[in-house]
Amino acid sequence: MAARHCENGSGQYHCTHASQPLEISYMLVLIMLGKVFLDFFMLQIKPKPVKTSFMACFCVSVALLDFTLLLSICFIFCFEDFALWGMRFTKYHICLFIQITSLTYGILHYPVYLVAALDYYTTISQTSQFPKRARKLLYVFAVVVIWISGFFCTLEVPAVSEELEMQNSVSPLQCPLSGSLQSYSVSCAMVLLLGTALLARWKEVTTMLLSTRLLSFSGQPVLVFPYVPNNNNTCFKWQLLSRLLLCFLGTWAPFVVLQVVVLLLGVQIPAYVEMNVPWLYFINSFLLAAAYWCRCHDVELTEEGWCTDPFVSWKFCFMPFNNESTEPADKP
Repeated sequence: MAARHCENGSGQYHCTHASQPLEISYMLVLIMLGKVFLDFFMLQIKPKPVKTSFMACFCVSVALLDFTLLLSICFIFCFEDFALWGMRFTKYHICLFIQITSLTYGILHYPVYLVAALDYYTTISQTSQFPKRARKLLYVFAVVVIWISGFFCTLEVPAVSEELEMQNSVSPLQCPLSGSLQSYSVSCAMVLLLGTALLARWKEVTTMLLSTRLLSFSGQPVLVFPYVPNNNNTCFKWQLLSRLLLCFLGTWAPFVVLQVVVLLLGVQIPAYVEMNVPWLYFINSFLLAAAYWCRCHDVELTEEGWCTDPFVSWKFCFMPFNNESTEPADKP
């Protein structure tokens, strides 16, 4: 696969061209169909109710946008050449919509993760007292602003406009796709941070893993760590890091391995595929773990506070367990 970089002062995206151009065919429809199915599947299989957060709202918006894009592609693909509201639509617009969406997804990683990190950093604190309804409206407003800003920046960046205009001189069967440098840098940073943390706490992580039990709590399997009272704040923080690593990798280890493989092989994934709900939930767990570690002494120890992550149970990283309310989980 040959890659052509779109030079941009922000350096936030690059364009990748296949040596054999992608045809606007059923394959593109199948890719989008698979992505939409995966998005809604992840939204539906959440094992426990989730407290409203910015990332939860953004996940829903990504699923809805992907579904809208899929419907638009299918409609244009079926009717091929038609006019609607005075505008003529052809197969060229399929590529145009995909490319605009891909470039928009590519520049949203940093702002979305930054807002989500700030959200968790402030809301897990005992001092955060913001009305739930107002908070939900604020999240929706933030999501709308981010999407509008993303599409506006995509259409206003000169390099992007040139890329879109270039399609007029290219065969309708060719559709240059773009991959996100933001996503690539985030993946590298996450793998580096996880690897560094594991190397730094390898001995304690191994010891803790051997003494950890897998129990069933409220119908869900959870990792229960041996409770060791410790009044030393520094020691507690490092001990908590080991627990957070085990909880995170206990759920997302396959995703981390996949990330490492993709980075090592240099696989270039189009940005419209990279930004998906499973990936966002993966990032969500990572950001939550980081927020819990940074504000470990301010974490609000309430049942509602543990409902932000639908896939990882962080509760027993902080709280001793009660044997009466737990039972051994079914072994696979």
